[in-house]
Amino acid sequence: MKLGKFYEEIVKAGIDNDPRGKASIAKILENKKKEYDGLKEGKEFFDMDSLSNPFSDTRILYGDRNKDIKRVFVGIDVAGEELLLVDRLNEKKNKKIDLAISHHPAGKALASLYEVMIVQADILASVGVPIALAESLMQERIKEVERRFMPVNHMRAVDTARLLDIPYLCMHTAADNCASTFLQNLIDKKKPQDLKEIVAILNQLPEYQYASSNRCPPKIIIGSPKSKAGKVLVDMTGGTEGSKEVFSKLSLGGVSTLVCMHLSEEHFNNATKERVNVVIAGHISSDTLGMNIVLDRLESKEKIDIISGGGFKRFKR
Repeated sequence: MKLGKFYEEIVKAGIDNDPRGKASIAKILENKKKEYDGLKEGKEFFDMDSLSNPFSDTRILYGDRNKDIKRVFVGIDVAGEELLLVDRLNEKKNKKIDLAISHHPAGKALASLYEVMIVQADILASVGVPIALAESLMQERIKEVERRFMPVNHMRAVDTARLLDIPYLCMHTAADNCASTFLQNLIDKKKPQDLKEIVAILNQLPEYQYASSNRCPPKIIIGSPKSKAGKVLVDMTGGTEGSKEVFSKLSLGGVSTLVCMHLSEEHFNNATKERVNVVIAGHISSDTLGMNIVLDRLESKEKIDIISGGGFKRFKR
């Protein structure tokens, strides 16, 4: 499979699993095209990928799109040390790795990560929070995240890939969409009665079993095992954590329990005040789930040899 086709399939997986639905994604891409067409200057700086890919944190960071991809190195975090490992494996073990794939973004994908966060407003709206309120809450948080990433040395890992001539790609929200949709559908189908049953559902999946065996199990951090689950929202997409003020609004949609990857201390304190049950599924384990779902799709198209590292563990479905 050519690198360009490989990338296109990742984007398609993200779109197929996006909580906003395909019609909303089509409208987003249509508006992006209008934005580009309306530019009178600065077109040379426009991100052309955004015309077909709505996920600013999922990008080819380095590499020729016509390159054949047969063997890949996949990690949750692939930066300088992992790229040096790929180079070493190619030299010492003759692995002939064609592409390094990171879940977490680098380069321009990290610099523009904040742009994907608006999806969280639509997720809130889907559970009954008025969209104007949801967008207002998220705009403040988006600006905060944008400021936080502005001083970061974004191109450091990309420069390493370029100097070693290793094609380099990241798939962040595209994979997170897959994990979030998969888990929401699973929990909706199983209809857990309490938080203990939610944890049991997660622990049926190999990604969470593996995490549990390495002392990082799914965990109830607000509520008790016998606390009623009520309406459960899986919140695992949109770049990073959303607004700290959202927990008081979840009750508007009748949400009793939040299942997420991680929660900052400030988010935790606010959720505690609002008495929202929270189950932490796990960060790396949930990232791994999303990546595995995307890789299953890619392997259904063409055989790919996958080498796991950087915190990622391959499980096939």
